Amino acid sequence: MEGRMVKFYSKESNKLAMHVVPGHFATSNSHINYYIDVTSIKTRVSEAKEAAGILGSKMNFHAYADTIVCMDGTEMIGAFLAEKLQQGKILSTNKHETLYVISPEMNSSNQIIFRDNMKNKIAGKHVILLLDTTTTGETIRRSMEGIRYYGGIIERVVSVFSTIQSVDGMHVDTVFSENDIPGYQTYSQSECPFCAKGMMIEAMVNGYGYSKL
Repeated sequence: MEGRMVKFYSKESNKLAMHVVPGHFATSNSHINYYIDVTSIKTRVSEAKEAAGILGSKMNFHAYADTIVCMDGTEMIGAFLAEKLQQGKILSTNKHETLYVISPEMNSSNQIIFRDNMKNKIAGKHVILLLDTTTTGETIRRSMEGIRYYGGIIERVVSVFSTIQSVDGMHVDTVFSENDIPGYQTYSQSECPFCAKGMMIEAMVNGYGYSKL
């Protein structure tokens, strides 16, 4: 797979690139013709800071933010995003005037869980939901349901890469979109043209990486 990997640079920064591999891949919700790898953006300090800067620049600094909920290993981006927002004097109801950056647990049904010691960082708080890649919006929808269940007020949804512009009326801000990848497509399993041709799935992919089949 690595030999077929191609870099696509952000239109907003030539310091930031995602790695893309063409093929037949399956996520938990869809089949896709490109594997999107944003691992370096999540794990390299300079790239995480650059991505956070782009996402932060898209936000209204007159809005409220108390907590950033990070999905799929985006905690480093979340920390830099919190720093960016605080520098912009974003409004917060936190008494200490700084943002929380937290990650939920996931149960066997892919629902998010916050333990008792974390609930006070969600309940009544203005929340930014941060993801790495989004193709169908189902992860966003489940995450928003979970945050609201714990009493959180969702203010923004941001993702490093997304093919979804909005979920249930909530706009999704991104660093990269499907428009940055020529020919990118996502399909339901029943409508996947690769499956119709009998082509095997190359790998199962999610926010943490890929597992070859």
